[in-house]
Amino acid sequence: MKLLFVIVSTDDANTVQKALIKEHFQATKISSTGGFLMKGNTTFLIGAQDDKVDRIIEIIGNHSRQRKKVIPNSIVSEFGLLSSTPVEVTVGGATIFVLNVEAFRKL
Repeated sequence: MKLLFVIVSTDDANTVQKALIKEHFQATKISSTGGFLMKGNTTFLIGAQDDKVDRIIEIIGNHSRQRKKVIPNSIVSEFGLLSSTPVEVTVGGATIFVLNVEAFRKL
């Protein structure tokens, strides 16, 4: 058995959740915040049999997309905070951790 920690953009969370439910995969949904852009994310905790992991990852990949976003690029110097040219970064997609589960009990 595996435990998947799946971090997706909040923009994609409902689509991912609906797709998982449609395929009868249960997930616990947790609000989280990213470190780089301090943007809202959603973390799903999914318990699955080993042979279902690839299908879950496929579903998530099909329903979470990367997108470009322009963010301000600020520079701190001895004169204070300076603003410069905005920078385009890639956001979204999914980060997935797959861990082995030693025991699982549902009470």
